[in-house]
Amino acid sequence: MIPREAIEAAARRLEGRVRRTPVLFDGSVGYKLELVQHAGSFKTRGMLNKILVAAEAGLPAAGVIAASGGNAGLAAAYAARELGVPAEIYVPVTAPPVKVAKLAKLGAHVVQAGDEYAEAYAAAIVRADHTGALFCHAYDDPDMVAGNGTVGLELLEQAPGGFDTVLVAVGGGGLIAGVAAAVHGRAKVVAVEPRTARALNAALEVGEPVDVPVSGVAADSLGARRAGAIAVETAVAAGLTSVLVDDQAIVEARRRLWEDYRVAVEHGTAVAQAALTSGAYVQEPGERVIVLLCGANTDPTDLA
Repeated sequence: MIPREAIEAAARRLEGRVRRTPVLFDGSVGYKLELVQHAGSFKTRGMLNKILVAAEAGLPAAGVIAASGGNAGLAAAYAARELGVPAEIYVPVTAPPVKVAKLAKLGAHVVQAGDEYAEAYAAAIVRADHTGALFCHAYDDPDMVAGNGTVGLELLEQAPGGFDTVLVAVGGGGLIAGVAAAVHGRAKVVAVEPRTARALNAALEVGEPVDVPVSGVAADSLGARRAGAIAVETAVAAGLTSVLVDDQAIVEARRRLWEDYRVAVEHGTAVAQAALTSGAYVQEPGERVIVLLCGANTDPTDLA
């Protein structure tokens, strides 16, 4: 598990560089609106922390390289632009056009390779070795996880009455690893995954990362074929549980977030809410639950 001190150091490093995102409370459920973060997702925290740590020793002239289903790439492109270094982002050909277009607007050089994240990742690794650029893993990196964990520190400050449980959508596990470390001993953290992209769930069954098939409506942001080692080790150490939701529940949760709160999120983000609306996670009487709404890089036209 990432030390809390590393997360606190990340918070100091990121102060003034990331947004302190609000929490919307509705009765016993709170929504952490990380979707309004710079570049549209929580990943900006981790990417900025990763690159800032590397910058202390000097960044390579080739800049940074990242592989992503979209959000990690957007975060890397944003961070690189803020720090004045080049960014080259590899995404699968299936990446949503809205994310690819935004990458270009942020000034990144975009390369589309493969049909899923794992193939884009493999191509990015080869390119980073060739150019000497700093490779920024989308989720399985200690500095990345520590930056993501600052979400959890904020939550502890923003809910003075406390909370019992945080529901977190999981792909590769970089977010849940950070949040779980930040709130360890203060609240329970539950992983929520699509039934068709259950990398952490499968890893917990066998006790180590394993490859899983990836498909479904949330695959563009939660499409890691294998959960990160940090996430799996954290989940085991903290005794985290994982619940699964199907595509229909994800689509319905996304629609209801728009209808009930006028919050437009991507399908991967709606996975956390789907745990509640589908009954995959049953809230106990008196239990205070936080739903972490982690990203909004989506085309909202299908929500009207």
